[in-house]
Amino acid sequence: MAEVERISKRGAIRQENEARILSAAEKVFAEAGFGGATMQLIADMAGLPKANLHYYFATKEELYRKVVQQIFEIWLHAADSFDDAPGPVEAIGAYIDAKMEISRRHPFGSKVWASEVMHGAPVIQDYLETTLREWTGGRAKLIQKWIDEGKMASIDPRHLLYMLWATTQHYADFGHQIETLNGGKPLSDRQWKEAKESVRSIILRGIGAL
Repeated sequence: MAEVERISKRGAIRQENEARILSAAEKVFAEAGFGGATMQLIADMAGLPKANLHYYFATKEELYRKVVQQIFEIWLHAADSFDDAPGPVEAIGAYIDAKMEISRRHPFGSKVWASEVMHGAPVIQDYLETTLREWTGGRAKLIQKWIDEGKMASIDPRHLLYMLWATTQHYADFGHQIETLNGGKPLSDRQWKEAKESVRSIILRGIGAL
């Protein structure tokens, strides 16, 4: 029993340390980029010895890929609303809500992804060519099905997806600009609620789903 408790405790410590490292890495990579970030900077941000970072992640590239993978998986999970939804109102409406909430809670991860792609995706090109391409193709087919069923206007599904990404991730990638225009303050809970409702209404009405 004591051995089981020790293993469980060790696992909890590992999980906590990895979470601290990934949270610190998101912020450092977002602010300094892959080239400017160092394992020492990340260790300092996490409040851990540098040796601990190398225990969990052997190289900076391995840690960077884990940060990118984590935000990507969160984004993929946000699209679960597409799977069983009866139509675009429910699916796209829930997707907008989920993506904007991710921008609110994971702004640094979004900025890391945006910076990587804007620089030609030198580290994560394989994600774009495999998982993202497959995901986009699958969601585009589903949107086309709703178009064929007359549930929304005849538009290009891929451009709709690009618009959804650009709009929802704007609240993370350009968060400083939004705060500046909001009197130098982050959006309040009420303002986030209003933003989600506005974006949802604009897009769903624009595609003829409402």
